[in-house]
Amino acid sequence: MSRNGAPRTEKTVDPWAKAVRHLKRVDPRFKAVVRRLGPCGLAPREDRFGALVSAIVSQQISTKAAASINERLHVLAGRPHHPRRLLELDEPALRSVGLSSGKARYVHNLAAAVADGSVPVDQFDDSWDDDAIVESLTSIKGVGVWTAHMFLIFVLNRPDVLPVGDLGVRAGLRDWHGLAELPKPRDCHALAEPWRPYRSVASWYLWRNGDVPQ
Repeated sequence: MSRNGAPRTEKTVDPWAKAVRHLKRVDPRFKAVVRRLGPCGLAPREDRFGALVSAIVSQQISTKAAASINERLHVLAGRPHHPRRLLELDEPALRSVGLSSGKARYVHNLAAAVADGSVPVDQFDDSWDDDAIVESLTSIKGVGVWTAHMFLIFVLNRPDVLPVGDLGVRAGLRDWHGLAELPKPRDCHALAEPWRPYRSVASWYLWRNGDVPQ
């Protein structure tokens, strides 16, 4: 309660306020974008293994199809996804929910690496830098650099990741800079250099800016 007896309201702290201030200072075009889209919505996810399973399921298919397959996989193996339960399923069982043979093998590869501790996803902390996490994740066949970058941004909320292999980010950089064509991945780093050390937040706004009608 406040001193006058009124209920005390909790003030929400925006964890990305400093990042947004930086982006608006180094690139004033962000002022209008932030005004339209609001605060950055990145928030950490506790289910790290499940996020990686979902990323494999989602490769090269629509969001709706991926959600349907993922839900059927939950029905088959429980919620949340657990590596040992998935390892108990053979490839035909995984394929029965809509996974391709390749993705079924990738899910098993991921589950095995997490179960035996060779890729300790729940132990990734500040002692691991971004490159070390990418190297660890991409040691699993079926987990590429794009998936590792999505994990860093959306699961761990690492602040300075630029996913140059993401088509949405490349299209966003093209539109942001008024380019005639998509920039090549190597050129994206130069274009986004002023946004350091908050390129993850800048990427989030590029994605949202392309998704939300102006």
